[in-house]
Amino acid sequence: MNNRFFHSLPYALLLVLLFLPQAIIAQSLTIYSGRSKALVEPLILKFEEEHGIRVNIRYGSSTQLAIALMEEGSRTPADVFWSQDAGALGAVHREDLLQRLPESLFEILNNQQLHNSGQTWIATSGRARVMAYSNERVDTTALPRSVFGLSDPRWQGRVGWAPSNGSFQSFLTSMRHQLGDEETSQWLSDMKENNTQSYINNSALLQAIAAGEIDIALTNHYYLFRFRDTNPQFPVDQTYFEAGDPGNLVNVAGVGVLNNARNRDAALAFIRFLLDTENQQWVTDEIFEYPVRSNVMMDMSRTSLQDIRELSPDMDLDELSDLDQTLNLLRQAGLL
Repeated sequence: MNNRFFHSLPYALLLVLLFLPQAIIAQSLTIYSGRSKALVEPLILKFEEEHGIRVNIRYGSSTQLAIALMEEGSRTPADVFWSQDAGALGAVHREDLLQRLPESLFEILNNQQLHNSGQTWIATSGRARVMAYSNERVDTTALPRSVFGLSDPRWQGRVGWAPSNGSFQSFLTSMRHQLGDEETSQWLSDMKENNTQSYINNSALLQAIAAGEIDIALTNHYYLFRFRDTNPQFPVDQTYFEAGDPGNLVNVAGVGVLNNARNRDAALAFIRFLLDTENQQWVTDEIFEYPVRSNVMMDMSRTSLQDIRELSPDMDLDELSDLDQTLNLLRQAGLL
């Protein structure tokens, strides 16, 4: 670097070049995030501060963002797709929009179930589907052992679900691959006939149980922990169905880099940041999801990810990418 060029640099940039040699110099990183702002904004701000990279972020449902990426194709401004579930990531992968990630990232996890076979996306946290219920109004001995038991007349009008939610759609996709479209469609029809109540998201489902609107809901495990974090007496408990039942699906949030990412180095730095032990601990402690690294401490009162996997149906997460037919079944049932 010659002296004339050196002296022409703005002072702030000069300091970065001289004293932050490991920082990635990039104007910005654009992330399409199916993770909600309320959950992940602290991590985004921490990444910006530590790496000196300005993040432009578009929030939305994982399914909607996956559709947007497929429509935008090579024109997308996104560098990173951070999805709430494996299904949306798989759909984008099938369109050949994600690039293969470095092997060094997968060595951090050392678990084949935490990324897709094409190695274009990697899990950042895990979660399990559960049956939440009122601990004031429900006799636990009467709870069904299978998700199919929720269509029994005894539960008429007492069950809630969120058909427009990406997690529910992934669960339904898993059911389709286990049991076929016909049986899945029949379950939707039976549940609708049993006056199952629809809500916009998982938080609304738990609030509805607490308010007495419904007694049971199909949701993700971590929402109850979040409510109890602010109200230890929150009047809801949760449990699992029998081992292998479709209602016990273990899914993951994950992240991939777009083929046409303008800031690939910054995108990979963001993924490594999400997989860092300290940030995995934060996700476990603050969001109550399962860590994807084995060296992260977890509250002993919570069921381990390994134990949950033994209850989960045998499901290749790659298969969750088959969203189109799932959405068709929901539309045919009048639920979308």
